[in-house]
Amino acid sequence: MKIGNIMKQRPLINLLLAAISVVSMVSANKQPHIVFILADDLGWNDVGYHGSEIRTPTIDRLAGDGVILDNYYVQPVCSPTRGALLSGRHPIHLGLQHLVILPTQPACLPLQVKTLPQYLKEAGYSTYMVGKWHQGFCREECLPNQRGFDYFYGFFNAYSDYFTHVTSLFASSGIDLNENGRPVGSENGTYSTTLFAEKAKNLIEKHPKDKPMFLYLPFQAVHTPLEVPDKYVKQYSFIKDKGRRHYAAMTTAMDDAINDVIKSLDSRNFLDNTVIVFSSDNGGQFQISGNNWPLRGGKGTLWDGGTRVPGFVNSPLLQLKRYTNKRLIDVTDWLPTLVRLAGGKPSSSGIDGFDVWDAISANATSPRTEHLYNIDPLTRLPGLPNGSYPGYPFDISVRAALRVGDWKILTGFPGNGSWVPEPRLSYPGNERESKLRFSGNHNGIPDTLSSYHGDNKKPLYLFNLADDPTETRNVADSHQDIVYRLLHRLAEYNRTAIPPDYPAMDPNADPSLRGGYWLPWLK
Repeated sequence: MKIGNIMKQRPLINLLLAAISVVSMVSANKQPHIVFILADDLGWNDVGYHGSEIRTPTIDRLAGDGVILDNYYVQPVCSPTRGALLSGRHPIHLGLQHLVILPTQPACLPLQVKTLPQYLKEAGYSTYMVGKWHQGFCREECLPNQRGFDYFYGFFNAYSDYFTHVTSLFASSGIDLNENGRPVGSENGTYSTTLFAEKAKNLIEKHPKDKPMFLYLPFQAVHTPLEVPDKYVKQYSFIKDKGRRHYAAMTTAMDDAINDVIKSLDSRNFLDNTVIVFSSDNGGQFQISGNNWPLRGGKGTLWDGGTRVPGFVNSPLLQLKRYTNKRLIDVTDWLPTLVRLAGGKPSSSGIDGFDVWDAISANATSPRTEHLYNIDPLTRLPGLPNGSYPGYPFDISVRAALRVGDWKILTGFPGNGSWVPEPRLSYPGNERESKLRFSGNHNGIPDTLSSYHGDNKKPLYLFNLADDPTETRNVADSHQDIVYRLLHRLAEYNRTAIPPDYPAMDPNADPSLRGGYWLPWLK
């Protein structure tokens, strides 16, 4: 079942704008280069264009000159978002709906699923990936080069030391840096953000001008551990919170790296025919200084602070530019959207995403009217027996959430529902609190610098996000008709889900068995 309602009829003006968009691309007679930049754990309030104290001039410039996506959603954590991006399928249709793939788990993105780079290769593209994979590596068949990438340089797991490139899990520890399936042990001391930008620049500089390029650049930043060269930390001496100071420094280092990549594209005159997409993989982890203010919750939760993230598109192919787009966009939409731009055609079955190029480029009505946050049958509300409230069409002890239009329903335990303002800043000669910059209603948000957790013990929440984008007023009791309608929709989605693929950890994955490197261990 496709995730989202049947597309509504668009007004004539939107059709005309869409036609102009297609004619413009065809007349250019060139497939566009596609550069997809994915930040890791970057929160809503961690970019300058959302009013953050963090300096992100490159990101701000690209966003300001392009289209800012204001209603853009991903998954709550790393592996599900990346799987959805690469496959165009929701994690409930991939078995990735529970947590993330751990280093020693024999699991990966299902091998039968066709990926975005595979579609683009069929359309004539060179496909490059530099950065974080996190789609499993237990078998050779799971690796990026076997999933459609001509070239891969990066690491397999969720995190790594930024300088030594060592990943550790319990007693297992080893170097996690790889080039086309071969371990790399020569970069000890090289900061990964800089390293990945350099590799991306080299690919751009060597890429033949007569062939379209897909560059997937999922940075390690700003995931833990909080590590960054001192020169960046010194730029934030005015931030007294140590964690936030280092987090800000890491973000600016990533912004500099993105600037270097953009300069390389410009030096090859590629920017005249390139689509740049920027996204975070989930909300910021406020426990380690990420910030999603004023949104509720963060990484790992089904609140909007965990799933509604910074995103934008920058391209000369856009019909409309320098505006904030309010259309509903989901991470699964990138595969059909980018494949269409490339001149290809995604499968007519199994794809949950929509082609949203017209919605972004021309501000046309989006074909997407729903966003499924997740359904995780392995995570249930503590203390609430399975099958409680038998009058409901969906088991509300299960952790799940769905948005239909402006209505959002959450069941089970959505995760930490804190509203966390950014830490107090101390500027030379000036004490201030961060300004709230958000187009919406902020009534009910506690005016305090300490975290406010709200009530996480209710098995059912309903919010109208148009009136209450910060999820402060649970109106489930007064809108039971909408509750039942959305629970029925959740039940429909649940009937299409496959079981979570979350196997036990395998001790045979230990890097000590493979020369101290994280490598495939199954045949």
